[in-house]
Amino acid sequence: MNAARPFAIAKACGTVIIAAMPDYVIRTEGLTKIFTDFFNRPRVVAVNNLTLNIERGEVFGLLGPNGSGKTTTIKMLLGFLRPTKGAAELLGRRPGDTRAKKLLGFLPEESYFYRFLTGREILHFYGRLFGMKRAERKRKVDELLETVGLKDAADRRISEYSKGMQRRIGIAQALINDPELIIMDEPTSGLDPMGRADVKNMILDLKARGVTIMLCSHLLSEVESVCTRVAVLHNGRLLREGTLKDLLERRDRVQVRISGAVDKSRIADALRNIPAKVESVEAVTDSLEDVFMRIIEEERQRGQ
Repeated sequence: MNAARPFAIAKACGTVIIAAMPDYVIRTEGLTKIFTDFFNRPRVVAVNNLTLNIERGEVFGLLGPNGSGKTTTIKMLLGFLRPTKGAAELLGRRPGDTRAKKLLGFLPEESYFYRFLTGREILHFYGRLFGMKRAERKRKVDELLETVGLKDAADRRISEYSKGMQRRIGIAQALINDPELIIMDEPTSGLDPMGRADVKNMILDLKARGVTIMLCSHLLSEVESVCTRVAVLHNGRLLREGTLKDLLERRDRVQVRISGAVDKSRIADALRNIPAKVESVEAVTDSLEDVFMRIIEEERQRGQ
């Protein structure tokens, strides 16, 4: 297998071309992962020629049904899996580079902790892994326990935590090093409505502070409320990518706002015949869930 290579600087006629480029935190180019059988024969194409550019400071949603390649993509970005071909960068470094990992926070879909430790001890453990000094670590641990709502349960063992509480401590450990980039896989899994609202507000606060977030979630209403751009994967291929406005806006419909006392039965008439002020004419938008289901269904129909 070919290891991922860093992106090269373009050259033309022996001259290096330096162009003004956006500040990308995550870049992939033709990223592909093919799982093989015992005889090294291709068995599953988990990720197929994926090219993504995620800019600093944005909240990017990576969407797709189960088995679409989201988790495999994350594992390649983190250096847990080597790509079959293609290239990737994380914070300007190769996947797995420790200099990038120091600036990274990661919340996996399932968090596994030492169950005999308390919530406070778990956070101190991760803080020590990042080389944090004792005073700084204590301040940050206390702050995060307050942020995720576990201040009163800080000295209980992880084995006594509910699934939602374990998810909260998982979010806290992903933030212990004040990361520049956070990758979250199903961050609200197991949380009640209040917990999901807390996570949403936390993501918006991190976004306001300039932190870049890559988010995978099946709760599309939450993705819609926090993400600036989204990408939809299916069977390892990128089907659609863009801003929420571009994806959700309907090109075939508009909605008109009218002020004043108007008989609704007359709205069917031409607007010029309605004695009222037209306040705005806007495109109709779907929900992200509607768009997602339509994209996947269209792809399935093409496959059939």
